[in-house]
This record gives sequence, structure tokens and C-alpha cells, in this order.
Amino acid sequence: MLMSAATPFSRRLKDGERFALAWLALGAPAIAEIAVAAGADGLVLDLQHGLFDRAGLEAAVAASGAAPAIVRVAENGATAISTALDAGADGVLVPLVESASEAAAAVAHARFPPHGRRSGGGVRPLAAGFAAYLDRAAEATVGVMIETAAGVEAAEAIAAVPGLDFVLVGTGDLRLSYADRPDPDAAREAGCARVLAACRAAGLPAGIFTTTVADAAARRAEGWAVTVAANDIDAVVAGFRNAVAALRDTGA
Repeated sequence: MLMSAATPFSRRLKDGERFALAWLALGAPAIAEIAVAAGADGLVLDLQHGLFDRAGLEAAVAASGAAPAIVRVAENGATAISTALDAGADGVLVPLVESASEAAAAVAHARFPPHGRRSGGGVRPLAAGFAAYLDRAAEATVGVMIETAAGVEAAEAIAAVPGLDFVLVGTGDLRLSYADRPDPDAAREAGCARVLAACRAAGLPAGIFTTTVADAAARRAEGWAVTVAANDIDAVVAGFRNAVAALRDTGA
């Protein structure tokens, strides 16, 4: 698979679609296939905190089929971003962005000249036909994560960066960033609201990391376009805990 043959994720976001994604960190391509079969709207393959190596990334992208596969890269760098896109991912999600210049750099790393500075190459592109790959790459999705107080302060400038397709709030790191505030949870919620308002003003879809179905539903009601329906770590841990507890409760 070069990239999904369906309508590009970036275009679907612009058209106002909402997405409940599966967030995968365990590095298992089989889980990517299971998540898609279970009905997830798309995948986030986490290379920042997850266990994916290059071969596992390629296999997980292939296993995603027609569902969008977005890679959270390890850093805002040319190699990290081009590696994800050369693997055939539909787009990238760049962590810890705190300024418009950092967001613009992420866009440039994901685009070929004259619109950016990405290097051309990769096994999948060359095997599938480089001309088609270049055409498809022009619509690769570029998302950035706001995860710090500094990022929130720059939310309006970040959302206005040309070529950006969406912004996603990393709620866990944002809570850590406000740890010295009198009420970190309230500070985080105010930060989330500011990011959402900035994206609305810029006409840019906004996403947010959610940890439960109830949380995802509440965020959707607030107007967030992208939420997380499930993550593989919590799903596996809960599955084992529930099974073991249920067996013990039988007294067998």
C-alpha cells in the first residue's frame, strides 16, 4: 500500500468529518489490523512514546487498509517526518509544538519542493511508482500537537500557519505543564478551550486526546473534530484485569 486509496484524510477533515481514532503504542501491526476491523475511523501510530520500529511501522501502515494511518513522530525533524511518510502513512502528527515557526517547520518537512524541503525516496514510493507517490504526497496530512502552556499561548498563531491540516491537544502533557498552577485541571481546561477557539477562528479542525468513551463523547459535543476512541495499552490492560478478576470472582 502506498497510501490509502480513499479520499485523503486532510480533505475529509476540511469537509467537516469527525474521527474517533485508535491510538496505538505497543508496536504490534496485528493490533492495527484488529483496530480497523473493530471499526476505528483511523489510527495513530505512536513513534514518540510507542514501541514501533521501522519494519513494524511499515507493516502497521499496510495493515490499516483504507483507514487513515497517522504517525505521531518522535520529533519535529526532517528525518522523523519523512520516514513516516515514506512508510506510506496518510499523515504525521508532530509533538510539542510551541510556536508558529515550529508549526511551519513541520509543514515544510512534510512537503516536497517548492512547497517544502522534504527529500524524495523510500521503498514503497519507488515500488509503487514515484509519479503517483508525488501526487498523493501533496495531500499528506500535517497535524501538530499543543501540549504545553507555551503552546497554548501561541495557539492563535499556530492555527493560522498555512499548510497545517489540524491541531491536536495532548491533554496529559498539558496537565503536566500546568502542574505548578493552583488548579492544574482548571488551567488545562482553559487551555483546551483556548486552542479550540483559536482553531475555530482559523477554520482549522481541532483534535484532543481522550482516554475514555465518555470523555470522547463529551469532547465531540464541545466541537472537537478528532478524538481518541481507545488506546491499545488501556485496552489490553483492562482486558487482562477484567478477565482475571472475573475468574477469581467465580471462586473456581
